[in-house]
Amino acid sequence: MIPGKENIVADTGSDTDSSPTVATFDAALEQLSLTHRSDPLAPNTRVLEAALDVMASPGGLDALYARVPAMEAKGVFANSDWDQPAILRPALAVRTLRQGAPAYTTIEALSELRLLAVAMGDYQHPGVSAEQARNFLTQVTALNLDLLSGQMSEADRERPQGLGQIVNSLYQFLLNRLGYESILDSLVDEVRRLLAQRPIQNDSIKQMVSQIAKCLFDPAIETSGMHKAARLVSALFGPARGCRDDPGFAVYSERMAAMDESALTEEAQGFASGMHETGMVSPYHPMFLRHLREHRDELIPLALGLSITGNDVLQSYRQIVLALIDDAVHPETSQAVYGLAMFLERGSLFTPAVAAGLWRQLELTLCPAASAKLTAVFGDTHPPRVYLLAGVMSLLGQPLGVGQGNNPTCQSVIGLSMWAYNDADFLLQLVAWAARDDDVIMRFEGQHIYSRHLEAGLVKEPPTDVDPVSLVLIAHLDRIYSEMGRLCGVRDDDLHRWINPEMFGWWVGNGFLSIFSRETGKIHNHQEFIRHFYASYHPYYNGNIPLIHPQPAGIAVTDSGGRLVGRHAITIIRVNLDRDGEMRIYFFNPNNDSGQDWGQGVNCSTESNGERHGEVSLPFAEFASRLCVFHYDPRELGDMAMAPEADVTRAIELARTSWASGYE
Repeated sequence: MIPGKENIVADTGSDTDSSPTVATFDAALEQLSLTHRSDPLAPNTRVLEAALDVMASPGGLDALYARVPAMEAKGVFANSDWDQPAILRPALAVRTLRQGAPAYTTIEALSELRLLAVAMGDYQHPGVSAEQARNFLTQVTALNLDLLSGQMSEADRERPQGLGQIVNSLYQFLLNRLGYESILDSLVDEVRRLLAQRPIQNDSIKQMVSQIAKCLFDPAIETSGMHKAARLVSALFGPARGCRDDPGFAVYSERMAAMDESALTEEAQGFASGMHETGMVSPYHPMFLRHLREHRDELIPLALGLSITGNDVLQSYRQIVLALIDDAVHPETSQAVYGLAMFLERGSLFTPAVAAGLWRQLELTLCPAASAKLTAVFGDTHPPRVYLLAGVMSLLGQPLGVGQGNNPTCQSVIGLSMWAYNDADFLLQLVAWAARDDDVIMRFEGQHIYSRHLEAGLVKEPPTDVDPVSLVLIAHLDRIYSEMGRLCGVRDDDLHRWINPEMFGWWVGNGFLSIFSRETGKIHNHQEFIRHFYASYHPYYNGNIPLIHPQPAGIAVTDSGGRLVGRHAITIIRVNLDRDGEMRIYFFNPNNDSGQDWGQGVNCSTESNGERHGEVSLPFAEFASRLCVFHYDPRELGDMAMAPEADVTRAIELARTSWASGYE
């Protein structure tokens, strides 16, 4: 334990606490609490102004840290995103902290002090666990490692109201309590954990690796023995011999021109190894592929790290693969290289309609609306169609790498994932409609739905923290999903029973079961629900029938205390024994990070129990304890009576003692 740590929150009797700035803050905090009694939406402006003054004074951060429980209780974070710390994102937090207006920087700093208190065990928050808080702070500190030396950039120094110095002090405050060594170790582990899930959008992870690189090459920082960190850095900045020293594009171009066949072969192997080990693609990799296109394109399979399967696809569809490289593979779209490699490995091009759809995508003219969205988010270094084509390659190669960002779009995102996984030509059709026509057409019970004419669904503004395909398509899908719900009207069961098969595809099971009574909203026939699930999905009790197609399902997500966070759409991918002989459900969670602690020892695993990249898994009974709705095939239902009594009892008990207690 850090000396004196046990008194950090409890001790409010220091000299700092008697200072005028702290007294002003306390008064503003008390006034906010009183005002909220009559006006719950009252702004926290005076509190934030007073907090900024406290932060600028000696010992001010200690004083504010001691008041974390009071700030939470008296509504400093109410009516804002900061009221739900579990939804906050490190990359956005860094921008707010380093570039935001004074009020936003202040509330972000207060929020990070709150999360530090949670991480250190000095404060318990119902919406975020100590582990989640530490993971968040690990990523934030990683993205601010340039402040490690205490030196500020010109941009930091020029910020108004001394914000640059305040943020610098906050960073040192966090590091002094968390410990730098543990942060760097934790940072490396956190980066590797996130990369193991192979997210399509990994810019923030690359930023963290960039900060690790700065530490490794800073002689003032002790980093001996950091071999895992060095491997991450080399995979991004120097995976091959010719770019090991990160020479810059101009110098690397000269080096490539001088390489003989042996050197090019070694270079190709280095790039492929770094990419497949981490899922990150170095910006030098696209340069190398484009060089091979001009001089030695027979080495492209080696540079992509293809197996026999992937190479067979490439050779069979050589013309289109080379066209994809020519059009979409650039340093600014480097991750498309990994998407292309995995797309070839999946063999989807052997479906004729997929190849035809990609030829159409290569020649697609984008509508002004789609072009504007892509340019606004990804820039104008290349035409918008290039970024979209790169995004298509990534999604087709990594169906389980797509995420919803900070957007309420789980239903639409599991659709993108399922189509990329199972119906790629249909996905390409949807992308063409949305990108070219600014319209998507679907049918619901014989009636055509045109997204162009619909009001916004859950997504009120275009998402900006997502991949190119999601950026163009998600808003259309969200409007269509909401319209299908409207067309359902009032029915005698959960509306997902009718929407999901129409929205996602014919393979969604015709059978449907919800744990909730339509009449009362309460849980009913819980035991029958669990037994039905076992008889539908568990190989021991359904006649050993494997899961043929991904199936949408609804779960109750809980926090680390087992408390209900909300209902969430996921996709069940497969059911298999793990290496210890335990039957597990492997599923896709569109949340950006699937490695979550749901309380009661229910810990979602992403890499230690036979998961493929992008999958998350739980033991069968633990997954069943969080299940709310599922689809199944009534013609392939096993014997419900065979479901083991102990498993059924455990699943029900886990539910009843957590999220389900409010529905009985």
